[in-house]
Amino acid sequence: MGTKDDTAHTEGTKSALSVKKPKVVFVLGGPGSGKGTQCANIVEHFGYTHLSAGDLLRAEINSGSENGTMIQNMISEGVIVPPEVTIKLLEKAIMESENDKFLIDGFPRNEENRAMFESVTGIVPEFVLFFDCSEEEMERRLLSRNQGRVDDNIDTIRKRFKVFVESSLSVINYYNSKGRVRKIDAAKPVAEVFEAVKAVFTPVDDKAAA
Repeated sequence: MGTKDDTAHTEGTKSALSVKKPKVVFVLGGPGSGKGTQCANIVEHFGYTHLSAGDLLRAEINSGSENGTMIQNMISEGVIVPPEVTIKLLEKAIMESENDKFLIDGFPRNEENRAMFESVTGIVPEFVLFFDCSEEEMERRLLSRNQGRVDDNIDTIRKRFKVFVESSLSVINYYNSKGRVRKIDAAKPVAEVFEAVKAVFTPVDDKAAA
């Protein structure tokens, strides 16, 4: 399906990214696993730039661009946004940033996303930070955030969790086979979780400085 323009874009991006050599960490965890809070801590303490796939899509929609209108139409029609659209937005954000260290949050969502990201960008993540948390604990956290709408939300929460398990776990298993998964027990209190996160990031930054 790829055109010459698509091929040229891919090669151009690869060469630009290979010069920049960004350090990328994928951040995965189910709804309510606390990854958003921990991403903010990593940004503050280790100087990474946080890129959320969902936020980039929303920003593109709000920009009113032709691409944004296309994304909005897809979402309105219940069509899944193709991974190449999200990948292009991630590439653009990486290239436009002065930083060279990135947390990519909520992506890749499945094996197709993962394979396409590596193929298009030429980037293999340093590692995958996986916030592991039981369904019961995530459910409890999400329900406590949404007081007053318990009956409305319980089914939605369970569906979101099911989608995460069915799609993202294939990505985690792939990188685990490569020794690139850093699993964090996300059921603990926020401060304890961040201590575990710090232990994962400190050696990476020490090696970079060496």
